Amino acid sequence: MSSVIIIGGGAAGMMAAIIAARNGHTVTLMEKITGKGRCNFTNAGDEEDIRQSVVTNPKFMYSAFKGFSNYDVMGFFDELGLKFKIERGNRCFPESDHSSDVISALVREMRKLKVNIMLNTEVLDVLIEDIEDGTKRFGGVEYKETTSDKKQLLKADYCIIATGGNSYSSTGSTGDGYRFARNMSHTVTPVIPALVPLTIREEWASELMGLSLRNISISILDNKKEVYFGEMLFTHFGVSGPVILSASSYTTAILRKRPLKLIVDLKPALSEEQLDERILRDFSEEKNKAYKNSLDKLLPKKLIPVIVRLSDINKDKKVNEITKQERLGLVHLIKNLEMTVTGTRGFNEAIITQGGVNVKEINPSTMESKLVQNVYFAGEVLDVDAVTGGFNLQVAWSSAYAAASHLE
Repeated sequence: MSSVIIIGGGAAGMMAAIIAARNGHTVTLMEKITGKGRCNFTNAGDEEDIRQSVVTNPKFMYSAFKGFSNYDVMGFFDELGLKFKIERGNRCFPESDHSSDVISALVREMRKLKVNIMLNTEVLDVLIEDIEDGTKRFGGVEYKETTSDKKQLLKADYCIIATGGNSYSSTGSTGDGYRFARNMSHTVTPVIPALVPLTIREEWASELMGLSLRNISISILDNKKEVYFGEMLFTHFGVSGPVILSASSYTTAILRKRPLKLIVDLKPALSEEQLDERILRDFSEEKNKAYKNSLDKLLPKKLIPVIVRLSDINKDKKVNEITKQERLGLVHLIKNLEMTVTGTRGFNEAIITQGGVNVKEINPSTMESKLVQNVYFAGEVLDVDAVTGGFNLQVAWSSAYAAASHLE
């Protein structure tokens, strides 16, 4: 069988190593460093959920998802002895909530299959050979140990580039794969942070730092209205949390050009009429209460002073003196709390990278480069990204499986 070099020991790299080794290839995996968080390793939704989760180039992933689905991933980890659970939104986590358990299961399997794991190894360049008719083919990699300056050469039949994106530089994901791709004449689309917290212009937002809002909905207004339900968090710079991170994937490119409006519905389960009735009921229970003290049953304590101020109703006014017009204004405010999104946080806070190796130059069935024979790409280095919920790791597993299972 053939020899394979895999660059990158993240999700895609480890999966590719296991599948290639199971198919009888001699596998060397090169990695600098890895591991973070709880590891939402896939999503237990149906096929349509998986497809619709992909934000950039969804059609490119159709074949790979069919070849190695989310159910295949769950079966794969079950075989490796990983106990896992399914949480809200069909998100799959290891039972222990430790990403180290996922990594340990993969490392154990690689060792069992005798994968040569070269840690603390930095790949400097992917070497390309010219063969007949101007065709290019993989020739080997130039590398060095991170503790040494001595350059070394390793030859192999195939190379799978699974270096990750630009996010979480602390895990060694520094965009090397983009450099390797460009050196092979691949196009790399603009790389920006995605699944990332958003910065807010309004000063009052920072007063709410640490406040978590559950069961709210948000919409980001541009040419079309995208609505997300779930949980968000106020921070010292703006907003974060699951709904914000998912929304950010659709807005990061636009935010480079102009600000956007973020609308938060604090009570999505109630219509404006129902919310008005609820407020009237609360007001009628204690008619002489000051307005500033009247919203305790409706809103989190930290949010009340901000809502009172934004509503333009005198905070000391007794609730029985509040006019219908003022009350309807308050209803509208609670259903449409408006903020101005000025941008995103940087790569260090981004869960993933948007942009990467242009998928038009990659075979979607095999993940092989259309420009250089025997070079494959897998995972986040590709210009494919998805919303939160385990979908980005599913992209990694499926693309890695496609690459590793098509080596001859």
